[in-house]
Amino acid sequence: MPIIAFPKECYSKEKRCALLPSNVKTYKLMGAEVHFESGLGEHLHISDQQYVEAGAMLNSSRRELLSSSALVLTIHKLPEQDLSHLSGAVVISFLDPFNNDEYVQQLLMQKITSFSMEMIPRSTRCQKMDALSSQASLAGYVMVNKAMQYQQAIFPMMMTAAGTIKPAKVFVIGAGVAGLQAIATAKRLGAQVTAFDTRSVVAEQVQSLGAKFLEIDLGETGQTAQGYAQALTAEQMAVQQAEQAKCIADSDVVITTAQLFGRKPPVLINLDTVKMMQPGSVIVDMAAENGGNVEGCVAGEVVTIDGVVIVGTGNWPSEVAKNASQMYANNLFNLVNEFWHKQDNSFVIDLDDDIQQSAVITHDGELVNEMIKSHIQKQGDK
Repeated sequence: MPIIAFPKECYSKEKRCALLPSNVKTYKLMGAEVHFESGLGEHLHISDQQYVEAGAMLNSSRRELLSSSALVLTIHKLPEQDLSHLSGAVVISFLDPFNNDEYVQQLLMQKITSFSMEMIPRSTRCQKMDALSSQASLAGYVMVNKAMQYQQAIFPMMMTAAGTIKPAKVFVIGAGVAGLQAIATAKRLGAQVTAFDTRSVVAEQVQSLGAKFLEIDLGETGQTAQGYAQALTAEQMAVQQAEQAKCIADSDVVITTAQLFGRKPPVLINLDTVKMMQPGSVIVDMAAENGGNVEGCVAGEVVTIDGVVIVGTGNWPSEVAKNASQMYANNLFNLVNEFWHKQDNSFVIDLDDDIQQSAVITHDGELVNEMIKSHIQKQGDK
């Protein structure tokens, strides 16, 4: 039987894992052997023995685990030193191929077939394997909790004998998967929520969650075929920053979730606007690790500017690692199962399939993804 390998994550701050004991049975029923590296689930208090009892096989050598496997499934991309140990394997993980040209070159040199979980299309067929959305939804929840952690006040209105406490004012910029979850979470906690998105089509979704949609006339805007916001012109960005500054200054908490697929995130809040907020206010920047939506934000850190706390710690789903691992592990299984040939008991590469056309980056020493191919070519032309 082909072996599906689950090595331990190497990123020191990662608490998630790509396999839970409950997933082992589903892979075995599919016709595969499941091998894993010791300590795979240690951050979730899952012992090696629990995986073994579920039917997985413990492999004490990471090198042997990788070299003997048909598929290698992880959250983060494998370190470059691991790639030489693969022998015809398919690797599936978040690859961030737009920002890792050198890593893509390594995949090509080693003739590795690679799937990027970020590149799974947003379609009805792909919902069950859309890890970008599943993790973003949890990120939206976590960012609200981070804001509560640093704000020295409560979210809901309270009427007490000692006086009335007004509800916190929360402003969410970006109403994609993460933004909508942030809106819903803040509303459940009793906050007064306002949101903005350049895509006016999401206004109804915002309002259905009980939040107010901030109307800003930016002229012609829209979204990509995958549902992502399109980049604004410099003039449109200036209008957005100016109009939303009034709402930001009046807010206790601001959560920014604006990320442009394959491009550096836009700076939505400049330092002048940050300084308009009241001391003690909190900004949580979802895009901090990729460049940030907020001027002055530092990736991986919490900083304070004129009394305003800016949270850019990142890797938000890892804060709720149990549920994030459950969702990601299921996303992975659904992807593998979609292309598992039960008669041959193998994972099939079919580059004519619309999912693989989007998600496969490299195959047999060739860069087969047209979007990444175009991106690398543009980088070379600069």
